[in-house]
This record gives sequence, structure tokens and C-alpha cells, in this order.
Amino acid sequence: MFSKIIVHRVGNKINGESLILSQEELQLDEGTVEMLENYFLGSFKTEETYQFYSDTYLVNNPVFSSVSEIFEDKSKFLWESENIAKHLFDAAENPRVQGGELFIVFFEDEREGTEKVDKIGIFKTEKRESFLKIFPQNESFEIEKDQGISLSKIDKAALIYNNNKESGYILSVVDNNKNGDMYYWFEDFLKVKQRDDEYFHTQEALMVYKDYITKQLPQEFEVSKADQADFLNKSIQFFKEKEEFKLDDFTTEVLGDEHVIESFNNFKTDYEQDMQINIAEEFPISEAAVKKTQRHFKSIIKLDKNFHIYIHGDRKMLEQGQDEKGKYYMLYFEKEV
Repeated sequence: MFSKIIVHRVGNKINGESLILSQEELQLDEGTVEMLENYFLGSFKTEETYQFYSDTYLVNNPVFSSVSEIFEDKSKFLWESENIAKHLFDAAENPRVQGGELFIVFFEDEREGTEKVDKIGIFKTEKRESFLKIFPQNESFEIEKDQGISLSKIDKAALIYNNNKESGYILSVVDNNKNGDMYYWFEDFLKVKQRDDEYFHTQEALMVYKDYITKQLPQEFEVSKADQADFLNKSIQFFKEKEEFKLDDFTTEVLGDEHVIESFNNFKTDYEQDMQINIAEEFPISEAAVKKTQRHFKSIIKLDKNFHIYIHGDRKMLEQGQDEKGKYYMLYFEKEV
């Protein structure tokens, strides 16, 4: 459980709202601590991780600088929590950003796998929900309407692990309420980017391949929608079956044709230059990244407005043709389910 917690009220200065800073940490009973911990940490559902960065030096990143001070000396918790709140207040440059409570939380000696590591949580609540309070009154009841914070899902959250400081720490970040401003939490406030790890490489390798199959391949080669669907299915199957990605193995097993392989490699190079990223040619495959990314690999053939064909497997079970009635697909199967 966390050992320190403080809450500040951070309004939107563009809308004339104020910043209200607490002068003392919250003192909570064990039941409330447990409830809040579940609320704070419940939204981190993915293994996607981030790191702080700066356009100059890391120390010039305000949040990185403040959490570093707390990790070094937790007696600075109150002072640095105020600095974090002031920075968040200054970061709001969009009138659609909602004000709310900012919780700064210190998790001391929390176990991660076989090791213990300190963590700092930064959580912001924005949405308010109506609820009813019912009081017994004589032989009846009274109902009073109020508004408060729902404990079902945090609006914005960042969890900073006290390791890999030299490269910007390791963070888990969530924004469930972008308010029409997708840059406010990740970029303007935290200034973080996705870490260059196996999750990132798995995700990017799958997405560059998907873009190639759906956009570039039909421009260079004569392929049917069924062939494209088959390529997408084979790629996902490759990532599910292998523990490690090797580009040569992938292109040989999935693409096959040497001209298509050359075309894909050229496309990948252009993609890396345009996106200013580097996708490694060998890396351990992240099962979590495959699971999350495969939802974008929908192998669907849309036929006018009448039919959709969902293709999950063997390309040989599908044939395409044309007769006097028009174009058609012929599907072979063993049994109806």
C-alpha cells in the first residue's frame, strides 16, 4: 500500500479557474487506502510502457525532475507535489481541458516480480457523476442528490517506477478522458514517449506490415482481397507461434515471393524514415502486443452492401470467379457450427 498521498485542485487557467494547493498530506484509514489503491491502479491494463524525454536535457523535464527529487529524498514529497501541480496548471492551453483533483501518491518498496521498487503515482480526476444519498427519517426516508467521483475508472494516470532513471524511468500512462485534447496529458504535461522495447517492436512490426498489405501491395502487384486477408492471417499466426521475430524468417514464411519481399523491405525503410522510428529486425515477441494489435487485423471482404466474408484460416477453402450472374466467391467447409 502507499505510504504518502496528497491532493491538490488544478483548474483550467484559460477558463479563469484557480490552482489550490494542499499544505498537508492526507491521513487515511486502512480501508480507504485499500479502496483508493484499487481505484488508482485498476486502469493500468496494458504492458505498453513509456519514458520521460526532453528536447534538451532530461533534467529540464519538470515532472522527471520532481519525481527524481522525491525518489532521492521522500521528505521533499510535499514540495515537489506542489511543483507537479503548478506544472499541470500551466500545461492547460486548451479551454476544453477539465479541471479536477490531482493526487500524488508514493508507493514505497512495492513488489514487482522478485524485486521491490519505489513508485510514484500521479492521478487526475475530472468527471463528476450524480448519486443519491438516502437517509432514514422517522418512519420514512429522505433522498438527497449530490455529485462526486466515480471509483470505476480513473480519468488520467501515470505510474513512475524508480528504475532506468538514466533513460527517463519506466512509466505506465493512461488517459481515459482526452477532452478533445490528446496532447495535454502525454505531451504537454508528462512529456513522455513509448519505450523502445519488445512491446514497441512487436506492435510497430505488425502495423507496418498491415499498412503494406492493405495499402502498398495492391498498388504494385495484382492481388485479390482474399489474398490480402490470407497475408494478414498468416502474419498474425507467425507472431502467435514464434517466441522471437527474425525479419528474414518472417518474410520467407509469410510473404514468400522475392519480389514482394523486396517491395516490403523498401516500404519498411520508408516507413521508419517517415515515422522517425527504428523497427529492429530481431527481437523477442511480446504476446501482449500481439493480442492488442490483432484486433486491427480484420480479414474481411466486403461485397457491395449485401455480404461480408470473414476469413480466419485456409485460403485454399475460398475460390473466386465470375459467370453470367456476376462475380462470386465459392466457400468450402466441413461442417456448420
